[in-house]
Amino acid sequence: MTHTEAQQAHLPRTLTRDLAAHDGQQVRLQGFVHARRDLGGVQFVVLRDVSGLTQCVGSGLSLPLAESSVEIVGTVKAHPKAPGGFEVQIADFRVISAAVEPAPVEIPKMEWNVNPETMLDYRVVTVRGLKERAALKVQAELVAAFRDHLGTEGFTEISTPKIVSAGAEGGANLFPIDYFGRPAYLAQSPQLYKQIMVGVFERVYEVAPVYRAEEHATSRHLNEYLSLDVEMGFIEDEEDVMALENRLLAAIMERLKERCAPEFALLGATIPEVPTHIPRITLMDARQLVTDQFGHAVGGKDLDPEAERLLCQHYAETHGSDFVFVTKYPRAARPFYAHPDANADGTPSQELTRGFDLLFRGIEITSGGQRIHDHAMLMDSIAAYKLSPESLAGYTEVFKYGMPPHGGFAIGAERLTAKLLGIANVRYARAFPRDRHRLTP
Repeated sequence: MTHTEAQQAHLPRTLTRDLAAHDGQQVRLQGFVHARRDLGGVQFVVLRDVSGLTQCVGSGLSLPLAESSVEIVGTVKAHPKAPGGFEVQIADFRVISAAVEPAPVEIPKMEWNVNPETMLDYRVVTVRGLKERAALKVQAELVAAFRDHLGTEGFTEISTPKIVSAGAEGGANLFPIDYFGRPAYLAQSPQLYKQIMVGVFERVYEVAPVYRAEEHATSRHLNEYLSLDVEMGFIEDEEDVMALENRLLAAIMERLKERCAPEFALLGATIPEVPTHIPRITLMDARQLVTDQFGHAVGGKDLDPEAERLLCQHYAETHGSDFVFVTKYPRAARPFYAHPDANADGTPSQELTRGFDLLFRGIEITSGGQRIHDHAMLMDSIAAYKLSPESLAGYTEVFKYGMPPHGGFAIGAERLTAKLLGIANVRYARAFPRDRHRLTP
């Protein structure tokens, strides 16, 4: 072992974010060559590690290609023009693993207005970009905050099958697979299983991928995405569910303020304030509002994307809220398990449900509501939706045995991440996205 090797072996690794604490001291850095320059015998290397960038300067170096992983031993010096205000004067430079060819995309020059297909074709490299990493870090903290807050409210994490015999949403938009000669599908939602598990833990959640065979080619849809699912028992009505989501979102945003300020700064994004009581509007009134206020006529049974944008614009301007709940969805726009709303005389409505959506900055990020818990009502609903009772027998059986009133919601992690960070295409909010055309990487 050489003297330098022995010295390095006893010198702990320092991350770039910690250089200020080592001003004037020797440090050992490890990371990737983000950028490099050779100015007449003086070499500059911008090193990228998990915590940021560091400018390193030396002489007589044989620099590897960008994206090579390297180790640098040197002395920390204050430098006003260097990233973070410090640079490292190189004493020893070692290539850990050299790039064998130039990267197909220059990471320091990447911008999100580049053709998305080009960025995604080379995703194994472009995912290393600072903005890409920032988006994924925010999403990781978002998911961690989701888990942590629900833990404080007495929820238990569950894991449900992703290979199923029938769909949770009535059989549409399913990916079929061959299950040892039998037809099966990739799960489009854990909905039916999380309802069953309310009978076990009362309050449950799951963080897992779901699959939707929807032939969309838009900037807001994925065919595989991370769903943050919640279900809770012994509720009075859907207001209990919305109140929980209100508290949950407030906790998530506080976590992001504490842990992700640099990432939001890098992306030029702001963390929203969550109102103590997120405003509500019925779907019927929402349709009327965007027609009256903006002259936008809404067709169909739901709000179209432009109506969602205009409604959010209205509430941002009039209530100072980036969030708005849209309530009282019609049965035609909700799955068979959605609990009917009550008429004035207390009888179940034949038209409206206790379902809701949550809109955020112009887009729906949540669908939820109260579910049917009465067995007879559930069987009537299955018949009304012209579904097969036999295919749902494993689900409906539990409702014979005293299921409590319950409800829940699901948040699309990528869509929420994209709207938080101002990312125009939701595919950039997933490390390796799947859409109707993309199976690799």
